[in-house]
Amino acid sequence: MHDPIGFAIVGTGMIADIHAEAIRQSPDARLCAVYSRGVEKCREFALRQGCRAAAGIDELIADPEIRAVCVTTPSGAHAEAAVPLLEAGKAVLCEKPLEVSLDAADRILAAAKRGGVLAGVFQMRLGRGARLLKAAVEAERFGRLTLCSAYIKWWRAQEYYDSSGWKGTWKLDGGGALMNQGIHAVDLLQWLVGLPHEVCAFYGTLAHTGIEAEDTVAATLKFPNGALGVIEAATSCYPGSDLRLEIIGERGTAVLVNDRIVRWEFAEPRPGDDEVLRQGDGPVIAGGTSDAKSMSGEGHRQLVHDLAQALREGRPPMIPGAEARRSVALVLAIYEAARTGRSTRVNGAE
Repeated sequence: MHDPIGFAIVGTGMIADIHAEAIRQSPDARLCAVYSRGVEKCREFALRQGCRAAAGIDELIADPEIRAVCVTTPSGAHAEAAVPLLEAGKAVLCEKPLEVSLDAADRILAAAKRGGVLAGVFQMRLGRGARLLKAAVEAERFGRLTLCSAYIKWWRAQEYYDSSGWKGTWKLDGGGALMNQGIHAVDLLQWLVGLPHEVCAFYGTLAHTGIEAEDTVAATLKFPNGALGVIEAATSCYPGSDLRLEIIGERGTAVLVNDRIVRWEFAEPRPGDDEVLRQGDGPVIAGGTSDAKSMSGEGHRQLVHDLAQALREGRPPMIPGAEARRSVALVLAIYEAARTGRSTRVNGAE
């Protein structure tokens, strides 16, 4: 038996509680400390979660018991925490998005090369349906891909944006519905079928007031193999619809809703296809359609558990940091296309 890996959390927003619960549920991890610039919030979080309140990141770095840190600060402050932690040799589990600019994301990746282990948080990849879809794409069951699309038509009440000073801002949120909520669908789509290399887009702020960024975006995609697609992302769609992905090719169609496959048809059926549409009794990785607090913590539990095991085994985590850069590149290309009204190339695409 091994002693649990010591974890800390930087940031005390809503998502930090999900990370704390994920650490609590993993037998290979234990929560040692939390740090936040808000001293009172930090103390309250520490009391609630049964850990100590640290005075700064330097204190986390100096503690040999802390080997891994969950970075849950506002998106535009991820590099500020992640870079010194990685350079000190700590492992970092960084919430999505990795950062809000490619320069900042690349600073994090460079720090990981110099020091610690970097893992990204994209829990939608871990669902049963997503894994079955990935296997079908890799097995070329769809033939040539033709239409690959993602839809995350969610709802957030105005109070969601009014509750903090950073949500919906370009500096700290990196954008609106696409960078914050839609990035789950963006990552899942590019993980399944690869990065589009060219995008066109429109966006607008249609249902909320007082926010800088968009609450509604529609983008068209062109993939390197010629396939086309669409990304629709919003927090303006009352009462909200579940995340949906469609992967379609000349030889098959599959539709994923959250982590549940609702359509699975191929020109060449295979044994086990009937079982794909039958849902098991396992935990569901989903939520957040109309309320951010309704999100399941199962994916975070798996990611914490995997990072702890990766540190023991000396292997990369299941979602390496370089993977988390790709969705940021696609989101930023869509924003650029919407701002300029011109087709835009995606940084890092083939």
